[in-house]
Amino acid sequence: MKEREKRVGGSGFGISPKASPDVIAARNALADKVCRELERGGLPVHRGDVEGDLSPETSGARVHVDPSAGGGVLVAWRTGEDLRAAAVEVLERGGFSSIPPVLRHHETVVQRMADALAGILASAGFEVAGADPYTHGRAVLVMGVHA
Repeated sequence: MKEREKRVGGSGFGISPKASPDVIAARNALADKVCRELERGGLPVHRGDVEGDLSPETSGARVHVDPSAGGGVLVAWRTGEDLRAAAVEVLERGGFSSIPPVLRHHETVVQRMADALAGILASAGFEVAGADPYTHGRAVLVMGVHA
């Protein structure tokens, strides 16, 4: 029975095991520190996992706690609604042989802001790295605070 439970709840179906409540609490505390530090730097910040991020007002730094066992605190830049909508429209139309300028611009903004977020957080004493691009795009992974 335990073997079956392990297969069903484990990675056999692509479901990541959840982190313990203590780990999630520590990640939430770290995410709050990240938000405060980015706000101190004058950046618009929101907790995507707490506040949601489907409305146009959620442009700026999006801080998210990934509750999976291998997760962490992620920070990504979300462009303004106009640029996001233009990029999505181009992607939905498809059929282009080279990268359209609006899509290239959107990707450039997201990448440059990820670089800036990583630099700002590192300067403030956080341990940062690039997140898995296949899972989290250009998000910055915040692993902790230097002592």
